[in-house]
Amino acid sequence: MREFQRTERLGAQFCKELAAIFQEMVRDPRLGIITIQEVRVTNNLAHAKIFFTCFNSNTNSDTKTTETLLNTTLAGFLRRELAHRMRMRVIPKLQFIHDTTIEYGEHLTRLINQVTTDQKN
Repeated sequence: MREFQRTERLGAQFCKELAAIFQEMVRDPRLGIITIQEVRVTNNLAHAKIFFTCFNSNTNSDTKTTETLLNTTLAGFLRRELAHRMRMRVIPKLQFIHDTTIEYGEHLTRLINQVTTDQKN
């Protein structure tokens, strides 16, 4: 049996290609610095969920604006660029989702630090 499924390999390849496209071609000042965290492709290759973080967005509304912009205006452009770069018959429909795991991890770290500080006092 294969070590990785095809969808996992495609997800990793999509991640690399999307990161390159953002770095080389996307010059929209509304986006800020986007980092692709993970790409999950469905088994039938029809849809891809792209989890991203945006590092210079200060508020939740900035993040929602970025997510909306990626899912509407830029989705077609990114899909077309992926089609040029990858040898696939069909490129999946892209859905961008803001990844909150980093913020959640920072929140947990603050809580742990607060508890240890309270125990020392």
